[in-house]
Amino acid sequence: MNVPTTGQKRVVIVGASGMVGGYALRYALENSGVGSVTSIGRRKLGISHTKLTEVLHRDFADCSALAGVLSGQDAAVFCLGTYTGSVSDAELRTTTVDYTIEFARVLRGSSPGAAFSFLSGNGADPTGRSRRSFARYKGEAENALLAAGFPHVYLFRPAYIYPVEPRKEPNFSYRLLRGVYPVFRVLFPNQVIRADDLALTMVAAVVSGTGQRRGPVFENRDIRAMVESLQPRRPS
Repeated sequence: MNVPTTGQKRVVIVGASGMVGGYALRYALENSGVGSVTSIGRRKLGISHTKLTEVLHRDFADCSALAGVLSGQDAAVFCLGTYTGSVSDAELRTTTVDYTIEFARVLRGSSPGAAFSFLSGNGADPTGRSRRSFARYKGEAENALLAAGFPHVYLFRPAYIYPVEPRKEPNFSYRLLRGVYPVFRVLFPNQVIRADDLALTMVAAVVSGTGQRRGPVFENRDIRAMVESLQPRRPS
């Protein structure tokens, strides 16, 4: 296990096997301000790095067993989630709300000073009035994180996330959006964000702060502005 030198951060990535989480892991490992990275997920990532420690955890409904792993951490980047329509409404709420709250509970108990980056979504509704269940559940999770007592919480609300690398799209809507992305990004730049750019800002927020961008909520336009301020934008 790599031991951070003075000033380097210990960062936890949840959901590194996913699209955004995978890039978040990559950027955390490459960041000179990060001394160690702990990836927590349901399956092996199949990679190795001197900074990386992998922890398999299959039941996010109970994260009590992670208390020791989460002790002494400086930051968490939480990218665990699922697509609307790919699971039942009950499972969508469990994954979006319950898993987030349970992980935050254990992290707060083990590392009360940790910063927290959360992958929320465009239209997240903290009032709970939205007709869209996804918006209500993301809003509920946001409220719980803000009330958890972490010193810094960053809520990222991307619109359409462009995958960058080829993948099997979860449904027709995503296949359509990927096809029209080149035109869409020109006509509606604040309604799209690259997956790698989103991950870059989520990691940067918990490691070095957000600069002049005020939080805790970062809409798609805010995320794009943060990307422009970060150099280099992405690895060559």
